[in-house]
Amino acid sequence: MANPRRALIVIDVQNEYFSGGLPIEYPDPQVSLANIGRAIDTAEAHGIPVVLVQHLAAADSPLFARGSEGAALHPAVAGRRHALLVEKGQASAFVGTGLGEWVREQQIDTLTVVGYMTQNCDDATIKHAVTLGLGAELLSDASGSPSYANRAGQATAEEIHRVVTVTLQAAFAAVASTDAWIAAVEAGEALPRDNIYSSTRR
Repeated sequence: MANPRRALIVIDVQNEYFSGGLPIEYPDPQVSLANIGRAIDTAEAHGIPVVLVQHLAAADSPLFARGSEGAALHPAVAGRRHALLVEKGQASAFVGTGLGEWVREQQIDTLTVVGYMTQNCDDATIKHAVTLGLGAELLSDASGSPSYANRAGQATAEEIHRVVTVTLQAAFAAVASTDAWIAAVEAGEALPRDNIYSSTRR
């Protein structure tokens, strides 16, 4: 697709992931945060609308409690210009919000996703976007994951991030570095996509 009409979706860049109860481990959160800033700068320079997404939970929730310091947008994005602020309570930024309607009104055809967490809200928003007929992009060095351990097993943050980005590239999104995305924006081009068949054959 030449000249995709993009919106940059900045998902849940909130204090909870830096100084709160859910620290991002991989990639280095300071690196991903810097790349999120670069993506916003590029979007602003090229007329790409920026959507800030903020996850909020009940006031007594252990994470993202409405009104808490942890739930607040990180200072790196809180003061940035944006076309839309979306408050959500579910993983997908489309559920219970006006994002879908706004995307249609703005005639957006491609969502570029940055922010947290790769395996949760990024993944859910991308897959929801695809079901709506939208293209999706994920900047792998402008997102991130924590480690998990539960009854199903254990996985490091790097394993989670790597596997989710590989599976997204195979069927749902064009996954790229921030540098590659900036180059594509400047050239007015789409990022290369892939498919399950080719991914399995390799």
